Amino acid sequence: MSEVIRVAVIGAAGRMGREVVKLVLQDPELELAAAVNRSGAGMDAGTLVGLPECGVLVTDDIEMAFAETKPQVMVDFTIPQYAFAHTELAIRYGVRPVMGVTGFTTEQIEQLDKQCQDKGIGGLIAPNFSIGAILMMRFAAQAAKHMPNVEIIEYHGDQKLDAPSGTAIKTAELIAANREEIRQGNPNEEETIEGSRGGYYNGFRIHSVRLPGVFAQQEVVFGDFGQTLKIRHDSYERAGYMPGVKIGVQKVMEYTGLIYGFDHFID
Repeated sequence: MSEVIRVAVIGAAGRMGREVVKLVLQDPELELAAAVNRSGAGMDAGTLVGLPECGVLVTDDIEMAFAETKPQVMVDFTIPQYAFAHTELAIRYGVRPVMGVTGFTTEQIEQLDKQCQDKGIGGLIAPNFSIGAILMMRFAAQAAKHMPNVEIIEYHGDQKLDAPSGTAIKTAELIAANREEIRQGNPNEEETIEGSRGGYYNGFRIHSVRLPGVFAQQEVVFGDFGQTLKIRHDSYERAGYMPGVKIGVQKVMEYTGLIYGFDHFID
């Protein structure tokens, strides 16, 4: 049996954070080292997620959690404004970051990769941990070689802070790598309402829908003469991401440097 991996969960009381805490507490290959959240300090992490008490108390001090509990991996599903600082702090303490937060710039990813390399640890930034979503992105990248006219429509709840989603951006990057940049649509088209054609990326458009009652879906639509191809993925609950989170936690123990994209782990 492989060595048990000690995990710190940041944003433990959040909707994704609670699922990660459940995963870690219920998986014999993982151990909850720390549960960090800005509120709820002193509460047992097991009680927090509806499980029996586990003896790990929620703390609001992330640096103290790293220093005292010495986790091997940090899983963070907080918000973009804290993500970079959390990742830098984890690396400084030799804790391998597994980031489900989006919004990192290319420059930040390069900086964090160098910091991981210098520290001799692995790290992961994953816009999406769903295996189905990874396959959707991969199929879209392949289709772009043959049908270069494309648009992306992504749907999330109205509380999501960033637009477009990290999954949409990653999908767009993979598509762009497989096609020449072409400006789609009529060259004389005019938006009578600003933004109605969506965000512009590498010649194609990305549309972000934000509505209550929506969880997470993405559709990649390809068009050609006399035909369309639609590749769609739907997520219905947060537990569906947890098998991917576990793979990420295990994989960052095996390499050095920061990897962007969970797709690197799916053969």
